[in-house]
Amino acid sequence: MNLAPKLIYGTAWKGERTAHLVMSAFLQGFRAVDTACQPKHYREDLVGEALEVLQDKHNIKREDIYIQTKFTSFSGQDPTKPLPYNPQDSIPTQIRSSISKSLANLHTSYLDAYLLHSPLRTLPLTIEAWRTLMTAQDEGTVRAIGISNVYDVGVLKELDKERKVQIVQNRWYEGNAWDKEVWAYCKENGIIYQSFWTLTGSPGLLTHPYTVSLAHKLDVTPAQVLFKLAQLNNVVPLSGTTSELHMQQDLAAERIVFKEVYDDYKEIVDLISR
Repeated sequence: MNLAPKLIYGTAWKGERTAHLVMSAFLQGFRAVDTACQPKHYREDLVGEALEVLQDKHNIKREDIYIQTKFTSFSGQDPTKPLPYNPQDSIPTQIRSSISKSLANLHTSYLDAYLLHSPLRTLPLTIEAWRTLMTAQDEGTVRAIGISNVYDVGVLKELDKERKVQIVQNRWYEGNAWDKEVWAYCKENGIIYQSFWTLTGSPGLLTHPYTVSLAHKLDVTPAQVLFKLAQLNNVVPLSGTTSELHMQQDLAAERIVFKEVYDDYKEIVDLISR
């Protein structure tokens, strides 16, 4: 898939239900999935199982699917579970091994996006890892590269000196004041900003009278209002719902139009921007 998706199905913490839920999400209309080569929190292999069935039995072509996964450093892994690399190897070798494992798990010859799951323990190591992603991109193994869980604009600026960061995936929710500095940097520099924990972490905004009122006027849910607001403000939300109804509602959010209720919409944007 060449175009960046508007909504991505997130697969963290799905365990043995991963394949079933990815199948459900794609049959409802999702065409983008996020995972990680991190058995501690993800079953990347089961994502691959689901994608293989979707391609073989439901005629969903690989070129119409956006597959995104991540390299997780040893500090983020569970050493009691199978690791995708030898932790004694150099960082570049670990990443190459992890990419190979991801390609095998996901039954694909390329990845639409590949992210560092977080900055590494030092900036020089993070830059070394980033250069390895750059090589994978040059080789065509991955189409876009980025980084997750990065809340320091300084790190992004250092990576940009090597190659422009194409994707940032962060928590974007009321608890971190909507990650304003990084979010603004991404908007200013044409970086795709993906969000997770947006609904779960924002009960105050979802129940705020402005949000509830706007949802009522449009006959949608507050969650749909927040997802559409995100999409209009350079944010690509991840949805990890296990409900088919919520999958349908999350996808339908893209079709919401705020034109007739723009003042109400602007009030919610102002709440986030404070």
